[in-house]
Amino acid sequence: MRSINRLSALAVKNASQGKHYDGGGLFLRVDKNGTGRWVYRFRLHGRQREMGMGSRDDLKLTEIRRERDRWRAVVALGHDPIRQREAEARERSTERPTFETVTLACFEARKSTLKSDGKAGRWLSPVSLHVFPHIGKMPIEDVTQNDIRDALSSIWKEKADTARKAMNRVGLVMTHGAAMGLNVDLQATLKAKALLGEQDHVVKHIEAMPWGEVPEFACSLAGQGIVSECLLFAILTLARSGSVRAARWEDIDLAARVWTVPSEYMKGKKGKTNAFRIPLSNAAVDLLRRVEPFERDGLVFPSSRKGCISDMATGKLMRCRGLEYRPHGFRSSFRDWCEHVGIDYIVAEMCLAHTVGGKVERAYRRDDLLEKRAVAIQRWSDHCSGNGSAKLLNISG
Repeated sequence: MRSINRLSALAVKNASQGKHYDGGGLFLRVDKNGTGRWVYRFRLHGRQREMGMGSRDDLKLTEIRRERDRWRAVVALGHDPIRQREAEARERSTERPTFETVTLACFEARKSTLKSDGKAGRWLSPVSLHVFPHIGKMPIEDVTQNDIRDALSSIWKEKADTARKAMNRVGLVMTHGAAMGLNVDLQATLKAKALLGEQDHVVKHIEAMPWGEVPEFACSLAGQGIVSECLLFAILTLARSGSVRAARWEDIDLAARVWTVPSEYMKGKKGKTNAFRIPLSNAAVDLLRRVEPFERDGLVFPSSRKGCISDMATGKLMRCRGLEYRPHGFRSSFRDWCEHVGIDYIVAEMCLAHTVGGKVERAYRRDDLLEKRAVAIQRWSDHCSGNGSAKLLNISG
């Protein structure tokens, strides 16, 4: 009698209750109800085990024998066929992570370091707008430099800064995918940059009002509504727009004439930026007293509906006046004025909350120069008032 392939198709069909051996470890087990199931018996590492192979009704004899031979070869290599089959099933049942899926996972891992936990959406927006439509649904392991090039080619030169940010995010996502154990090409972005070529984009700096024109404009803002006052406060304190718009009364000490900007509203990596004290000039204190009646939910500059005023509001105000300058540009106006009047370089830079010097120098210079900055900002405020704070202080009444 043959030691393998003993059974015939007819014998399998008519098999009664019990075990019917086909050889090579394969046998058919039929229960009292007539249900037949194939079983593969093998010995691995000195232990005998059995692996179910499926129903008699679902598999032809030739098919089940091919499966048996396959698993016999696995056992011959010293591997566990049960574990291998489970691993293969998991791989089949698990969808391959897409570029979009890994991007969202990367964002979740990084958002605690972003301003306001990334709620503003600025980290995701370059990718979601320009990359997702092309490769968002593609398995990240299949993404090549050609795919990245095609996604960004339309904006690579026309919107160079946006394209640069998008490319940077793609690189971070690919690295995150590799950390997840996925087989991604970590050099795909470098290759894509080579394919796209150099960006012949000329950086266009934010338009800044000449410092000599600031007094007339600043004096025209006082007492003209919450948006105008917000812009004027930004000019007087030299703070960035986001910090000014989010200013809260609890952070302002009028008696000490200091506004402490929380770390989350300072530019820089979250968790690595400290709160920043800004000295308040006479005109800034007077402005705060003017807007105090408008307080809502603790905000110094609330919008007419909910929350603080929009980040577009002050820019719109300037455009409506026919000005080509932008709110952020007043920081440059101040810096030019400092050069003209001889304000110390370090004091001027610290008035703008800029990082000055290397790590060693900053380690030894622990003073935030609040008193010296107070003098510089008061002089700037006097300049904005037209060589005297009276105009700003009295313009509202």
